[in-house]
Amino acid sequence: MKKWKTLDSHYVYKTPFGHLRKDKCQHSKGIIDGYYVHEYSDWVNAFVITNDKKVVLVKQYRYAGEDFFLEVPAGEIEENESYEEGILRELKEETGYTSKTKPIKLGEFMVNPATQTNKIMTYLIIDAFRKFDQDLDETEEIEVVLVDFDEMKELIRTNEINTQLFTVSAYYMAKDFLDQK
Repeated sequence: MKKWKTLDSHYVYKTPFGHLRKDKCQHSKGIIDGYYVHEYSDWVNAFVITNDKKVVLVKQYRYAGEDFFLEVPAGEIEENESYEEGILRELKEETGYTSKTKPIKLGEFMVNPATQTNKIMTYLIIDAFRKFDQDLDETEEIEVVLVDFDEMKELIRTNEINTQLFTVSAYYMAKDFLDQK
């Protein structure tokens, strides 16, 4: 097995949200003329728990999913921003919550290495408290929802929480970390 070789590459489009690239690739069994790669900024998310064991979630409409979803706070890293700075900024903007406790890194993963270039950093934030008003982007409408930590598993099991990429995996990573303490 060998790494693939890029023979040609050009952008189909570029937007502030991300870019789509079309590559011509050579691999051990031949050539693929039309391998599409999505280029995105790295993302951050956090499983956020208050002092009274409430999980801070955000509920928002997701256009591609055509529904409202309960999710952990998440977003893109901005230029010259560390991952920790990024998740604390996103948490503050989306929910108004913060913490005096340093975020705990739970993991760093490629989002979808078959077609995307970005990774996601998942954090646990404990002892969170509301200190600010939301500061949402122009297109964001977000409702903050507090859920008992012990109810999260049931919400996942019954598919009331159904965003595996962020929320479900963040829950299980946080639960595993907390169970080891």
